[in-house]
Amino acid sequence: MSFSFTAEVWEWTSRTSWFFVNVPEDQADEIEEQFGRRAAGFGSVRVDVTIGSTNWQTSIFPSTENATYVLPLKKAVRKAEGLEPGSLATVDLQVIVDD
Repeated sequence: MSFSFTAEVWEWTSRTSWFFVNVPEDQADEIEEQFGRRAAGFGSVRVDVTIGSTNWQTSIFPSTENATYVLPLKKAVRKAEGLEPGSLATVDLQVIVDD
């Protein structure tokens, strides 16, 4: 199952800074309906992601605070694609299904 969207990069600060984009709620609802039962630790769902020319595998995580899934953006991706808090990222996301 594939999804495409554009979302704003935001920073969550705890002991260290983490950077995320929110999956649009309608797409998050569809992911939850289709894959929520198979979720791993912390309710995570494995995904293959492309932003610009950068492709990697990671997990999206449910966020009750944001009422959606959030996609973490590691430093290498942010650097390669010139993303900072407030930037818009165009995301192609495919859920990885383990058979």
